[in-house]
Amino acid sequence: MHLNPYGEGAVNLAADLANRRPASAEELADRCRAAGLVLESPVTPQDLDRTQAVLDEWEQVVDAADEHRRAELLNRMLAAAAAYPRLTDHAGSGWHLHYRDDRTLGSVLFSLISVGTALHLVGRGMHRLRRCAVTECSTIFADTSRTGRQRYCSQRCANRDAVRRHRASRAGPGQACGAVRRAEGQACEGW
Repeated sequence: MHLNPYGEGAVNLAADLANRRPASAEELADRCRAAGLVLESPVTPQDLDRTQAVLDEWEQVVDAADEHRRAELLNRMLAAAAAYPRLTDHAGSGWHLHYRDDRTLGSVLFSLISVGTALHLVGRGMHRLRRCAVTECSTIFADTSRTGRQRYCSQRCANRDAVRRHRASRAGPGQACGAVRRAEGQACEGW
């Protein structure tokens, strides 16, 4: 995978893996290949375990309460990854930077996700990694929009929330109370 200046590919891979955790080493390998990673050694169950631990740690970065906590958590990941950038032309894909040694996939993903997330956040903004604004949806996404104001993981969630807000605005206070009270078998008082 080639890291662009914003870390978009790596942070999107992290979000994809966190949102739908791979169930096997084979699935992890397939999804990494689909994201553009060149796998130079067989993927093992230990790689899957390491990746799950990395994703647990990364989700703490996503859910951090503020920028300072997010930076603190990500700095811990970066220090533990201990990868150095180097030029490579593996698999004849052209010269590019890798932020890793040639190690196991679990370690590679730890370095890649840490550095890619850091590049994304400092290049685009510390607020550009979050969960969907729809309460029932916990999907993580990296905001790569031009304005940096993306609130939803998908157009479907954006539409669902817009419909919900529209219906709530059309229902007057009495109607909203009535629906709740009728469901509970009670009358609306003061409406």
